[in-house]
Amino acid sequence: MSDDRRLIEDYLPIEAISAEASREKSVRKGHISTLHLWWARRPLVACRAAVYGALVPASRFVPNSGGEAKRKSLGRANAAKFVTSLCKYPGDPKVIAEAQRHILEAHAERLTRETGQPVTVADIEAGRAPRPKVLDMFAGGGAIPLEALRLGCEAYALDLNPVAHIIQLCTLVYPQKYGQPDPTARGMTGPPAPLAPGGRGVGGEGVKPGETTWGGLAKEVRYWGEWVLKKVKAEIGDLYPLIPDPAFQGKREPLKDLFGTEEEVPPGYLVPVAYLWTRTVTCKNPTCKAVVPLVRQTWLCKKKDRYVALKMVAKASRGRKPTESARVRFEVVEAKTEKGLGFDPAGFSKAGNATCPFCGTVANNDYVKEEGKAGRMDTQPMAVVCTRPGARGKVYLDADGLDAKLLPDDDAIRHRIAALCERTGLTVPDEPMPKPGTLGFRVQPYGIKTWGELFTPRQMLSLLTFAAAVREAQKANSGLDAERAKAVASYMGLFVSTMSDWNSALARWICVGEKLGDTFGRQALPMVWDFAELGPFGNASGNVSDRLDNTCTAIGLFSVVELDGKEDRGSATTQTWTANEVDSVVTDPPYYDNVPYADISDFFYVWIKRSVGHLYPEHFSGQGTPKKQEAVADASRHGGDKRKANTVYEGMIAQSLAEANRVLKPGLLQS
Repeated sequence: MSDDRRLIEDYLPIEAISAEASREKSVRKGHISTLHLWWARRPLVACRAAVYGALVPASRFVPNSGGEAKRKSLGRANAAKFVTSLCKYPGDPKVIAEAQRHILEAHAERLTRETGQPVTVADIEAGRAPRPKVLDMFAGGGAIPLEALRLGCEAYALDLNPVAHIIQLCTLVYPQKYGQPDPTARGMTGPPAPLAPGGRGVGGEGVKPGETTWGGLAKEVRYWGEWVLKKVKAEIGDLYPLIPDPAFQGKREPLKDLFGTEEEVPPGYLVPVAYLWTRTVTCKNPTCKAVVPLVRQTWLCKKKDRYVALKMVAKASRGRKPTESARVRFEVVEAKTEKGLGFDPAGFSKAGNATCPFCGTVANNDYVKEEGKAGRMDTQPMAVVCTRPGARGKVYLDADGLDAKLLPDDDAIRHRIAALCERTGLTVPDEPMPKPGTLGFRVQPYGIKTWGELFTPRQMLSLLTFAAAVREAQKANSGLDAERAKAVASYMGLFVSTMSDWNSALARWICVGEKLGDTFGRQALPMVWDFAELGPFGNASGNVSDRLDNTCTAIGLFSVVELDGKEDRGSATTQTWTANEVDSVVTDPPYYDNVPYADISDFFYVWIKRSVGHLYPEHFSGQGTPKKQEAVADASRHGGDKRKANTVYEGMIAQSLAEANRVLKPGLLQS
């Protein structure tokens, strides 16, 4: 009996793979992670190593001559050299092609033994024999199946979550099917369909002579993405007006529009890229009743020779009406050293406990929760972050020094939201948040009951306008064949979903780097006391142009993988594949209570449902993602019983592994 131990069972250069995986995490353009967030997605190079190691025999690199110890040592050295070169991001095409050959040679040998008939690599490549089938039954963001496809395998991806399902379609299926230009298909970015002799078109069905053809998925998504951006900017650009530059000495031109990109900005104006807010409550001292800011820290910039922060100034306003509560002002202070600021920008609220700056009464966390539940928690603008066209760095302006017209009017915006919903049939996300105590959630005790309450009115109008524009684009591209149009729309749906991550009232301003942070700094939704609101048409991190560019670049990278995946949505505990069907199972199961995937992905579910959910009614007809069949050790689902939660989780994982063993060919490998 031949030794069919795999390389992953004997040796992999873990240290080298880990080092490259760490480097890969710093990639911020075109990587699979820039298409759409998925928590705990594994580095591609690590997935590549696992797939390769699971399919190539351990004997592959062992020389035939010499003593056993020497042969083993040389084999591992040879394996380390090749696998290290294979696991570079994004990858050397020549090395990847060689790895494909290694895998197909090993698979041909196994098929020869299984069938009793000679099978060659040429047979597999020509489709006369099957490629090795790799299953990931917890496919999530699709990293493992993508690398299986890259290595020439037939990849099967399974996940219960509808959000993951759309991400997988946009990673494993659509780029491989529609990524390349096609002169026989209708599109908006390819050359016009040519004319045959006699003036007849030679395009495919539905392509008339002279009509533009399919230019490739990335180009088509960019075309329709720019169509959406232009439409959205025309509708809501007035909500993000240019701001007069206080340092400008010349004469300002009057603005035709109150918004613009850097190319459109006349001299004397700044482009807003982020608006910084603090949550507030009324002082609990009945003789004070001042507005208490709950801001935790006010850092704006921390770098060598430039330290910028907001100083809280508590002075009663002379123009304040008797019925108005006292309110602090925030002033921008800049110094060359941290000590030079003259105050501690991190010395404000702690864990939701804030001291009234006027009377000293502490608004403790319990009081803040009561105010939140009663609907009395409010917000106050602190500053606006801007860029100056042609200059590097950020400009910080305190909100109190700005004309009120430059800040949002929430009542007017709510009227616009109502009008938009009436015109389009869209709705504000009123789906309920998970119950208090749910794993990873900390916002419900403060009165946040629905997903829509995680967004300010301006953020809500922005996202709903994007969702409406995506739906309009679907009608406008009706000339495309149905599946290509669905593919383009799906990326636009993920685009809207991604924008919600960067434009919620839980996003943060990161002073180190002077950039906007997204909602999910980790796989949880903690309460945030001071948040950053994106100026979507500026040039800060998270802006709409960069999001679209990242999407299209990622599509281009996925499109070089020639094989498309076999993707399905369902439970790993009841897999639909037949027994003894797959050659290897490579998966990364959910780990106990590490990530509450189903509950936390509802944040995205409600936006995908509103933009493209009608294209996937079998997946987006409910209020949220499926929960009952999810393998997670969440005690809140079992009356707070942690032990029971662990037991149920372990049972579901055991059943999933049993199913994987059922569909796996006898004697083969799960990894």
